Amino acid sequence: MTDALRFESVRIRTLRSTYWLIGLGLILTAGVALIIAIATRDDTLDDVLVRDVLTGGGDFATFIPIFIAIIGIFATGHEYRHGTIQPTLLAIPQRSTILTAKIALILVTAVIVTVLSIAINLLVGSIFWGEIPDLTGSPLSEALFGYVIMVMIYGVLGLALAQLFRGIPSAIVVLFVVPLVVESLVAGLSTVDALDWLQPVLKFLPFGAGQRLIAMEDYDPMGGPDFDYLDRWASGGVFAGFTLIILLVAWFLFKKRDA
Repeated sequence: MTDALRFESVRIRTLRSTYWLIGLGLILTAGVALIIAIATRDDTLDDVLVRDVLTGGGDFATFIPIFIAIIGIFATGHEYRHGTIQPTLLAIPQRSTILTAKIALILVTAVIVTVLSIAINLLVGSIFWGEIPDLTGSPLSEALFGYVIMVMIYGVLGLALAQLFRGIPSAIVVLFVVPLVVESLVAGLSTVDALDWLQPVLKFLPFGAGQRLIAMEDYDPMGGPDFDYLDRWASGGVFAGFTLIILLVAWFLFKKRDA
């Protein structure tokens, strides 16, 4: 395992795409935080505003999760794209060891980048707030912890999708099409009276459920249908379960198929 971790550590540290993706994610997220901080500089500081700035968009915080997912995709997808999977397996024949090392490095990367992003955004927000807000109160602390968990799941999901498809393009397509098209379509159709039987399904849509990890309050239907969403950690469990299923299938096929 030590050799596999060292191998994967060298691989991820020597890829320029790792630094481009992390740097771009940090800059874009800080940019969103800056815009929110400027636009709300005269507003009363509350937990929702702090959450929105620290995550770079609150319920719509997507840059860090997506870029970490792409780093996860490259962790396995590059092996097939550049044909390095065969020499990798010759050096370390234990396939489960290789996959475990890749998952471990992606999880560590996700935690470091997310915490660094929160720290940068906190600095940006504090410039306009004139104070450092208390981050230990509930539900802000839970939402920030949920944000870290969500990014970690995105990283593993990207890795699992690329391993499942043994390539990069299909994994990226699934990563964008499912939440932006499929889940949005199901949510839209569920508001049609004849298709309201879809509403109980919404809380089990994986990406939508994952987004509930950074929610600050229970879902408010605001006069519309009450979709009876699960709480923060149960919703996170749905997203994690979806990712785990894909990972297990990819893991099984990785051990059975030729390189």
